[in-house]
Amino acid sequence: MRKEPSVLHVDLDAFFAAVEQRDKPSLRGKPVVVGGIGLRGVVSTASYEARKYGVRSAMSTAEARSRCPHAAYLWPRFEVYRATSQAVMAEMRALSPLVEPLSLDEAFIDLAAAGLTGLTDDDVRAISEDLKDAIRTASGGLTASVGAGTSKLIAKIASDLDKPDGVVVVPAGTEAAFLAPMQVTVIPGVGPATAQRLSMAGVRTVADLQQLDEGELVRQVGSAHGTSLHRMAIAADDRPVVSDRETKSVSVEDTFEVDIIDRALLTAIADRMARRVSERLQKAQLSGRTVTLKSRMHDFTTHTRSSTLAGPTDDPRVIARVARRLLDDTDLAGGIRLLGVGVSSLADWIQDDLFTDSEAAEAAEAAQDQVVDVIELPERRSRDQGGYYTGQDVHHPDHGLGWVWGSGRGRVTVRFETAETPPGPVRTFAVDDPLLTKPVFAAAEQDAEAETRHNGPNE
Repeated sequence: MRKEPSVLHVDLDAFFAAVEQRDKPSLRGKPVVVGGIGLRGVVSTASYEARKYGVRSAMSTAEARSRCPHAAYLWPRFEVYRATSQAVMAEMRALSPLVEPLSLDEAFIDLAAAGLTGLTDDDVRAISEDLKDAIRTASGGLTASVGAGTSKLIAKIASDLDKPDGVVVVPAGTEAAFLAPMQVTVIPGVGPATAQRLSMAGVRTVADLQQLDEGELVRQVGSAHGTSLHRMAIAADDRPVVSDRETKSVSVEDTFEVDIIDRALLTAIADRMARRVSERLQKAQLSGRTVTLKSRMHDFTTHTRSSTLAGPTDDPRVIARVARRLLDDTDLAGGIRLLGVGVSSLADWIQDDLFTDSEAAEAAEAAQDQVVDVIELPERRSRDQGGYYTGQDVHHPDHGLGWVWGSGRGRVTVRFETAETPPGPVRTFAVDDPLLTKPVFAAAEQDAEAETRHNGPNE
């Protein structure tokens, strides 16, 4: 274990919503909700102004609207978020060569890898404050919360304790006492089911957990989980900060406005998704052995069916054929509201000519399908006939840059303002007005929902 709090966890505060408030001055200081805003939408991020009304990430947008009807509800602009994230990550890498990104808005930093040793707690706090200032400048005004500790576990928990725009340094040697009063759910891997089992044994806080020996924990929750919980409870976390996080899967999914029962249409959609997954694999120079089809049914139950091939592939024909095979085994009664295709068990090599078309079919038939229930988040944005969605960047030669305030019935309403201007005027146009155009960022967002996902909703 480290002798000084040289691991930082940096978490940008309400990142997606903060970027929107940065770029849309009329929304600063007001409730902003980013995510799917259709009938089946899910909140990705809520600004702190919206959180005061009980709006949280992973909440249905319908519930968010009932709690905070006066908030601005915006579709995500992932290209803008990625550009901002890259600027922030550059500041982190200027501090240390060893940075482990967890998502667009958070990362671990190893100060020891930068030769920063013999640090006092005050030194670490000063370094964290300087980093926050650098992030604010590089990002155009965004704030970050920083936790510092002797391990990734402690640093990550600490970064949540003084949000937004805070710094918490946990001195070396105080880790167990730091964790003790917290609810047991603060330990990674303790979800509702495990928490309930521990509660039945009288364990509700980390202090309670610390009183149990490893053998008792194993009896309560099983061998592998019990051993891990015992180590985490006493802050025995020696996981290193690693700069390269392995991509686990590449996937594309789509939520439909109306449940689909037409098998031919779903097959065509799955084929298109397979091609898009293949393109992403090839761009990343990756291949995969496991093809997965995800389907959310009319009653919101979600099934994931997977087939594992003999070797890795990035061939769209193979991915599509296996996806079709899995779709053939799916009961369409009542309709499907979400469909997704993904590839996992990734490798950085491809077995050339792994399958002919007929062999791919045989491989799919021979593969073992696994069906599990999972919970998934965002939906694809719906667009009107002009292709506009709320929050989208647009440009007009007479009025300049702006963003879509709303659209429908053949019209689109735009507020013309940018991060560098005061709140701007609102104008309405026909959706087919040739003078109203979409900048590069806006055009790139047409496929934003097909991101390769490593994490859940942005916090």
